[in-house]
Amino acid sequence: MIECENLTKHFDQFKAVEGVTLNVHPGQVLALLGQNGAGKTTTVRMLTSILVPTRGWARVNHYDVVEKPAEVRASVGVLTEMHGLYTRMTALEYLEFFGEVYGLDAARRRKRIDELLGYFGLAEAAKRRTGEYSKGMRQKLALARALIHEPPVLLLDEPTSAMDPESAQLVREEIFRLKSSQRSIIICTHNLVEAEMLADKIAIIYHGRILLQGTLEELRRQLLGIPEYEVQLSGKWRLNGLEAISGLNVTQTSETGFRYQVEDPDQTNPTLVKGLIQQNASVVSIQQVSRSLEQVYLKAMSLAAAGAL
Repeated sequence: MIECENLTKHFDQFKAVEGVTLNVHPGQVLALLGQNGAGKTTTVRMLTSILVPTRGWARVNHYDVVEKPAEVRASVGVLTEMHGLYTRMTALEYLEFFGEVYGLDAARRRKRIDELLGYFGLAEAAKRRTGEYSKGMRQKLALARALIHEPPVLLLDEPTSAMDPESAQLVREEIFRLKSSQRSIIICTHNLVEAEMLADKIAIIYHGRILLQGTLEELRRQLLGIPEYEVQLSGKWRLNGLEAISGLNVTQTSETGFRYQVEDPDQTNPTLVKGLIQQNASVVSIQQVSRSLEQVYLKAMSLAAAGAL
């Protein structure tokens, strides 16, 4: 649904995006992560036919972004950092206008406007000018605009920025719903916890080029190594030969337990638990040591800055 290969954009001598290759299937969310100025916005602008690539190609909903720009724009819902709200319009007028732009007939327009205003909690403020809205309300209205024509592709820049926790949860639930309806979604965000919750695939962009991409587990393995687990015990204990279990690499011990790395936890962990039980060890818990997307991202940035990635 979203695919590009060697997508490149130069502004004179400045290389804003260099050789980006992505593929997002229906029902997938891709989180595009990177520092400010890394090339995220330029990439999105090429995918929406706003900018013409210097080199490479991209297709959105099977339409080439250079050859079929009108069809591409009709296929995408876009939420940008700058919302572009018309502050003298009411929310009703604003959505009515964009419903007409996208070619919705009057009945469908009315239905979609009512659905979206109700869903995002804006119905009571629908007749107020958008210039009077709070930042969170403006964000929700901009997202409603992106969704009004029920596009098969969504490109969302910081979709929950400035929202209160309840509204942010509402938007995340909507993204899950849209994903399940076989839409393809790209999210550009600095909220790594949110990206970890929503994304099926991660792509990290740095100085215009993709450093890494894949599932979170693939990136964890690549940057942080094999999984690590922690065993918490009570009372006196000792490994007593358990470290010799095939695939088990004990990395740390303490008075209350130990940590270990394991290539295949599905096979090794049951053997370890059985051995602990046989030794009458008082097992309090066994859990995987947290390896968050934030750790992955910071490691990637550190390696990139050092020229090692």
